[in-house]
Amino acid sequence: MSIRFNLAKSNPTPNIAPLADTMPLLARYVKLNALLAIIAAVLGLWALQVIFSYLSELDSLSDSYTMGQALKYILYRSPYFLDQFIPTGALLGAVVGLGLLANKSELVVMRAAGVSILRIVSWVLQPALLFVIISLVINQFVLPTSNQLAHAVSNDDKTSSLVTAVRGYWTVQPNYLPDPASTPERPSVIENGKDVLYIDYADTNGNLGEVKRWHLDNKGNLESAIRADGGIYQPQPADADAAGLYQYEWRLNNMTELTINQGRDSSQRHKPADTLKLPFAPKSVYLLTRDADDLSLTQLYEHRQFMRSQGGRSLKHELAFWQKLLSPLAILSLVIVACSFVFGSLRTHSLGLRIVVALLFGLLFSYIQDLVGFVSLATGISPLLMVILPIIGSAALGFYLINRQM
Repeated sequence: MSIRFNLAKSNPTPNIAPLADTMPLLARYVKLNALLAIIAAVLGLWALQVIFSYLSELDSLSDSYTMGQALKYILYRSPYFLDQFIPTGALLGAVVGLGLLANKSELVVMRAAGVSILRIVSWVLQPALLFVIISLVINQFVLPTSNQLAHAVSNDDKTSSLVTAVRGYWTVQPNYLPDPASTPERPSVIENGKDVLYIDYADTNGNLGEVKRWHLDNKGNLESAIRADGGIYQPQPADADAAGLYQYEWRLNNMTELTINQGRDSSQRHKPADTLKLPFAPKSVYLLTRDADDLSLTQLYEHRQFMRSQGGRSLKHELAFWQKLLSPLAILSLVIVACSFVFGSLRTHSLGLRIVVALLFGLLFSYIQDLVGFVSLATGISPLLMVILPIIGSAALGFYLINRQM
């Protein structure tokens, strides 16, 4: 007689199907919480800035600058305020979103179920990418138009009273006269001193705002000064002069000319129209007369290329270019820091303390960015290096605090 034992085979491998099945659900839950918290933080900070900015504008009211114009100015400036607060809002929103999950011990349950910290951080970074796209869209398509409209309705008296403000485009260019000895077959010119030229602004069509020009003779003496209310670009480029320069022409309107004679007597006359010739196209004039914050990312790149072709350089525009180009990395680095506040040394503290620390860190990051920008402008150090250093430092700090808990 034989005895047969039927032993059941045990499976030593644990069943991980439940975790794999719930992983997409957990991912959507964390992303939704982070997204709603970031939206609330960004919109809250943006609304506060709009209200406080409007209240500050009320101090500048006058007969020509009414409450309605102040409201219109703030509305046009609101996209700029939104773009400025997206990084800090993303930081604050990520802290709040993860902090609420931590207070309910939901992060502890996820960690106990085998979800890694880096995976949770990657879930939080995905909603932040939406605000990266929003920031790029605002910088590229909204700010150039909205800032220009805001400047158009702002109080001229308020702007012109700022002694330290430098607006428009200034240049010094040679002035040429036809050479009396030249012939039609061989035209030539002689240099007749220099012109100091100021253009207040130019629109995208090349039409000019206020234009001022001071003419200096070959000895540096002031001979004449003109002022025109505006200029209209002539669609067909003017013929290049004999020196090969000044190929584009504008028609100046409502011009006043002051002539200073050798005896230091002066005379003034009004001319309905005159011409202005420049060596670059209307699109380049537009780029040169706009402030760096009013240009889109592609326009800043075009400005940079134009300055290189002219053998010049504008550190202010280069700094603005790299700040806008690397702003997505700044947002993501702040979100990483926000995650480190929840998983790092502040995990046992209250949500209120985390929010305060996040706000302080966001302000500190913004001030450091402004500081390194000033250092770049003052010393000539590469703007790219100055912009990327705070971003690398912020991301490194976040990863360091997170790795300590892994």
